[in-house]
Amino acid sequence: MFNSHSIFLPPIMLSRKTKYAINALVYLARESKDGEPVQISRIAESENIPRKFLEAILLDLKHAGMLNSRKGKIGGYFLQKTPAEINIADVMRLFDGPIALLPCVAYKYYEKCDECIDEEACGIRSVFSDVRSETVRMLKKATLAEIIKRSEALKKNISTQKKVIAQKNFLKGNENIVRNVINKQKITSVKKRK
Repeated sequence: MFNSHSIFLPPIMLSRKTKYAINALVYLARESKDGEPVQISRIAESENIPRKFLEAILLDLKHAGMLNSRKGKIGGYFLQKTPAEINIADVMRLFDGPIALLPCVAYKYYEKCDECIDEEACGIRSVFSDVRSETVRMLKKATLAEIIKRSEALKKNISTQKKVIAQKNFLKGNENIVRNVINKQKITSVKKRK
């Protein structure tokens, strides 16, 4: 989990912990039907996440109110909120901290820049504030439900593309057969004329 007392260094890419958290959440959104818990071992194996690392991640997500758990033989983790209520911005902030490239534009982790003379008139701050705002807007729209919807649409699109390619290959293969038959017929008709 992000420590607000650390030096402000925003990630350029998602941390492995955040990526694993997103993968686990998407898996739970797909697999946990009617609040039925999913065992950690199943998530770890399916998503290729080290089990001990996953346990810590799931515990952080539980403390953040995104997950709940049930103990026992049929225990495991399940979503506390609906897939439409869990967005990537909240997950990123939980594990990686601010979604900002400068500390002076961070929403929850604001810090004044040491070298700044007039923050209110700073053009650099203005530009990076716009970048942060647009990034946060997009990440808040990126819910688990949206990720699953996009994944299904992409799979459908890939399947359609594979069918089209297979049909083209079939036609190319048959085109050669038809061409060979026509050539044989031409040769046969030429021989008959002679």
